[in-house]
Amino acid sequence: MSVPEHLLYTKEHEWVELKEDYAIIGITDYAQSQLGDVIFVEFPETGADIGCGTPFGEVEAVKTVSDLFAPLSGKVLSINEAIESAPDLVNSDPYNKGWLIKISPSKYEEKKDLMSANEYKNFIS
Repeated sequence: MSVPEHLLYTKEHEWVELKEDYAIIGITDYAQSQLGDVIFVEFPETGADIGCGTPFGEVEAVKTVSDLFAPLSGKVLSINEAIESAPDLVNSDPYNKGWLIKISPSKYEEKKDLMSANEYKNFIS
C-alpha cells in the first residue's frame, strides 16, 4: 500500500499536497483499494467554496458510493478533467494522474489536524 511521505492525510482517506499558494487533494491508495473500480467522480464546481470536514463530491465505484470530504477549507481552483473520461486513473495512479481537485486554502492552520504519512500508516494498519 503506497503512502507517499510528502503528503498529509485525513481519517476519511483523502490526501493533501500543500504547495506555495494552492493544495492538491485526492484519495489514498488504501481508499481506492477498498472502493474497487472507480466508475464516476462527482466534482464540485470550479470557484465553489468548500469547508473543512464537509463533503465536496462523491466517488462511485463498482462496490459502493463514497462521499469525498474536504481536508481543508478553501475555494476550488480546478478539477482533474481527465478523471471525467478516465475515472480509473483514481485506481491506477491515485497520487499523480488520479488527483481530484486543486484548491486555494483559506485556513492553513487546519493542516494541524491532518496526519503525517507515518500516522496514516498506523491508522490504516
